[in-house]
Amino acid sequence: MREQILIQPADLNKLLDERRGKDILVCDCSFDLAQPEAGRQAYEAGHIPGAVYVHLEDDLSAPRTGHNGRHPLPAAQDFANRMAELGADNDTLIIAYDNANSMYAARLWWMLGWMGHGRRQVLDGGIAAWTAASLNIEKGEPLPVSRGDFTQREALQSSVDYNAVLANLETGQHQLIDARNAERFRGQNETMDAKAGHIPGARNRFFMQNLDADGKFKTPEQLRTEFSSLLDGRDPATIVNQCGSGVTACHNLLAMEIAGLHGAKLYPGSWSEWSQQKDAPVATD
Repeated sequence: MREQILIQPADLNKLLDERRGKDILVCDCSFDLAQPEAGRQAYEAGHIPGAVYVHLEDDLSAPRTGHNGRHPLPAAQDFANRMAELGADNDTLIIAYDNANSMYAARLWWMLGWMGHGRRQVLDGGIAAWTAASLNIEKGEPLPVSRGDFTQREALQSSVDYNAVLANLETGQHQLIDARNAERFRGQNETMDAKAGHIPGARNRFFMQNLDADGKFKTPEQLRTEFSSLLDGRDPATIVNQCGSGVTACHNLLAMEIAGLHGAKLYPGSWSEWSQQKDAPVATD
């Protein structure tokens, strides 16, 4: 079962008022790359009632090895176990939000699809939209929940690894889209990763271009027009999205799904993994 991709604050508030048992699990994915515990602190200071906290590095990433990028995907079973610990069942509607333009919520949304979980949504506009609507905020930790039966099923989202991206330099089978800002893409002002530049042949689509002035996603029609121009006639299934560490690439994947452009893939290691490889070629332009 698939749900509408985005949910608006008023609609989520109505669902929470009507909720029964474990039908809904709201996940606060707030995070700050510069201060890894700031997201949890923001959650404790105020979150959507009943929401649980999901940490980018503890829950949505595997440990770093120095060669696998900054936010490698965890083992599928580990992630499934974590969602079950948070109370998710296989039929739970899971709604993700954050304090950062939906970039971390999009990572959870994509990973749920990677697990084969279709009942997943992103709160359009995140916590900012919720508070702007003057809806209730809760502080502290939520009440304990019983373990759910969440398991891995047939994937709805797919990924490619470093070797596939390397081989693509020769085959050109896929078009890479890089979600970093233009300066980092061109090799300017690199502060996070081992080298500056981008994967040869990649095109740039800064993830913030998916949002309107209010921090909500643009209309499906506008997103489709913008992405179609970037795809230049390519089948969306031949698109591989990447970024710095496999997080904001999920924002572009989410936007493509909103636009009705289905089947694009994620390169989870992204630039942070690519730039750690000794012989991986680098482009700067």
